[in-house]
Amino acid sequence: QLKCGNCGEVSEKWQYLRLMDSAPLKGGRGSATMVQKCKLCSRENSIDILSQTIKPYNVSLEPVDFQPQAGFAAEGAESGTPFNDINLLEKDWNDYDEKTKESVGIYEVTHKFVKC
Repeated sequence: QLKCGNCGEVSEKWQYLRLMDSAPLKGGRGSATMVQKCKLCSRENSIDILSQTIKPYNVSLEPVDFQPQAGFAAEGAESGTPFNDINLLEKDWNDYDEKTKESVGIYEVTHKFVKC
């Protein structure tokens, strides 16, 4: 969920960002991953994903909550086995690594936002 950097309004619905998305910024100032108008104050805000970092622009959309979805990837620590298209909606994931003959998983996903 995102918060308007101008008036503080928090979106009611989840907003989904993808690295490959791009929308033009007003006035031809480039582009960002997401550009949206605040429903409360009508200010245009934008947010951009730069590699593995999410960076707010302009007045900014500030992330206030995160819900992982599908599209994550992992690699077996000992075997190097690739695991693609991991769905973390339930915040847990498990599979079996044939190379090591062991169960692998991601459990209790957490997150935090740090202002820079």
